[in-house]
Formats: sequence, structure tokens, C-alpha cells
Amino acid sequence: MTEPQIADLLPAAEALLPETVAVRRRLHRRPERGLTLPATQALIVEELKKLGLSSKLGTSTTSVAAVIEGNGPGPTVLLRGDMDALPLTEDTGLDFSSETDGMMHACGHDTHVAMLLGAARLLVERRATFGGRVLLMFQPGEEGFHGARVMLEEGLLDAAGPVRPTAAFALHISTEYPASTINIRPGPMMACADFVNIDVKGRGGHASQPSAALDPITIAAEIVIGLQTLVTRQVEVFDPAVITIAHISSGTTNNIIPETARLEGTIRTFSERTRTVVHEGIVRLVNGLTAAYGATADVELLTLYPVTVNDPSLTDLVTATATELLGADAVNSAIDPVMGAEDFSYILQQVPGAMAFLGGRPASEDPATAPANHSNKVVFDEPAMAVGVATYVAVALRSLARS
Repeated sequence: MTEPQIADLLPAAEALLPETVAVRRRLHRRPERGLTLPATQALIVEELKKLGLSSKLGTSTTSVAAVIEGNGPGPTVLLRGDMDALPLTEDTGLDFSSETDGMMHACGHDTHVAMLLGAARLLVERRATFGGRVLLMFQPGEEGFHGARVMLEEGLLDAAGPVRPTAAFALHISTEYPASTINIRPGPMMACADFVNIDVKGRGGHASQPSAALDPITIAAEIVIGLQTLVTRQVEVFDPAVITIAHISSGTTNNIIPETARLEGTIRTFSERTRTVVHEGIVRLVNGLTAAYGATADVELLTLYPVTVNDPSLTDLVTATATELLGADAVNSAIDPVMGAEDFSYILQQVPGAMAFLGGRPASEDPATAPANHSNKVVFDEPAMAVGVATYVAVALRSLARS
């Protein structure tokens, strides 16, 4: 099959950039969090209607799916854009800053929605040139709410009819990388994420008489150190893990030994094998340490997102397509995996696909000090969205032609 021409896509996306920026800024001013994003959903439906596309709305969440039918039979390709914000108070000074107290698009999901809507427009304009269809997935609840899993449970993969997706692709903007670059790797791309809560129970008493009490704080301190030893001595160095205790709470004042101490943290791994080693190791270590001191503990392990694993074949396609579209200097296919987590991983468990990072760091920012995703000061390079739009379309067309 002749490969579709993609040389005109970047100029077309650049011509569309003012509209893409306008949509992004509308979203940025009105961020919404979690699985219920009515204003964001309404904007997406409005924009899709302008393109003559019908929206399929979620029932238990404000998700949106839409199908772009090509010219004749063929496969289905899924493109994802997540759309939820974070609980942060924005401090960027932008003239389109968030107008919602305590809420900000600090992870760039507003750009993802705007880019996918731009890609939809270019695909609609070219629908006579491809067979099959493109399934657009606008997903709420990526930031810890399992939005992709909810959409799958509601029948996302059947939204395009009997021909289920055979390829899936997502972009995620990041100030980790220079603006307008595509960054991708095969295999594990992002870690799985779990939470751990540990409640240590000792015996309270007067701070001047620690021998008459059973201090849970000292035990908690040993647990923190022990968890780091668990990582360095029981986890394979080439299949890494991170255990971070990020919150400890105990006591009320400076002269009372409290009865309990609570530790809360996160676990990041890149394989189910290491995930199991770490989970079992935490329980064993905590129970052993507390028992040694005569205390007790409860360990709660909350399993969150799976590992985000890029299909090698589609990763090769994305790399080759982006290189043709942007030039070799703009494509980095040898990046390290990222310890952050992504619920696009749920899609990749069922559909061969890939996620790439779109470089979003403005040229004026020093790489060493540029505010990162999830910072209340993060600023993304808006012209890079043209690269994102063009890449979405090019990958979709090449994926359709491949099948």
C-alpha cells in the first residue's frame, strides 16, 4: 500500500495554530478536575460539531468519543487526549491564567485537548484520502482517577463499531524536553504507580520518660530508612523501583510521645515482578521492625496505574513518521523511561500503541531551572502545539495505511 503523503501536515498545522491556541486558552482559563468536567466536555462537543462530528458521551464520567470515517473500509486507529487539571493555584503571570481558585492546567492537558481537536480538523479535511476510521478519545480523570479505565469499561473500544482499534497513540507535552521535539522509546515508557499507607501503633506517654512508653515515631523513622535499604539490596538494579515516603504525621506537641504514627508514600516500578517484590518486601519489613520493638502496624497498599509499555512496532512507526515530518534533529528515540505514571497504560494493555512526549520547554527557559509539569509556575511553548497536531495526524494516517 502506498504510504500517505505527510509533507503538507506541518504547514497546515502551523496555519491552524491561532485557532489551536485560542481553544487551549479557553480551556486553561476554566480548568476542571477529576471525572466530572462539564465545561470542558461542552467545549469539546461544540468544536466537534463544527467539524460535522457526533459526540459519544460517557455515562459515569464526562468523557467524549468521536469517530472520523474515512473513504471506505479499513482499520481503526485511536488517538487520545486527556483533559483534567490539577489542584494547584496558578502563579505563572499569564494573561490567560486560571480563573478557578485552586485549580490549574499544570500538566498540559489543555494543550492535549486543543491539539487533538486540531488534528481532528485536519483529518476531516483529508478523510477522502484514507480508508478506515480514527477514534478520538477525550479522557477526563487521568490525574489519579482512572479515567481511561472507566472509558474502557463503558465500551470505548466499540465506539467505532465492529472494527476495534488496532493501534493507539497519545502525546504528552513536557518541559523536560526542548520545544517542538518528539521523544519516545520502545518498551516501558512510564512506571506503574502505587500508594502505601503505614499506621504504626505504639504506646503513648510523657516525653521525659520514653522507657515507659513505646515511641511510634522512632519506629517510623527506622521504617523509612529500611525501605531505602529494601530498594538498594533487594531490587534488581536494571529493573528499578522507587519508594518515597512523602508524608509523616504523628503527635500533637513537644512533650508527649504519641500512640500512633502514620507514613504515606508512593511506589514506582517498571515490571509486575519488581512490583510484587516491593509490595511483599514492604509488608515483611514493616511487620518485622514493629514486632522487634513490641509495636504493631497496619500496611495498606493501593494499586494504581499499570506500566505504560510502548509497542516496539508502533514506536518504530512513530519515530520514522516524526523524523520524516520534523527532521532527525527533532526526534529523540533513546530517552530514559520516566518514573511518573500514566493511565494511557490501560489502553496499551488492550491495544498495541505508543505514547510520545512532545517537547514543550520554551527556548527562553534554562533546562536546569525550567518549571516542570505539575509546577504552579509551569509554562508550555504554544507554537509546539503545531508539531503535536501534525504528529497526531501523520501517525494516524501511517497507521491506517500499515494495516
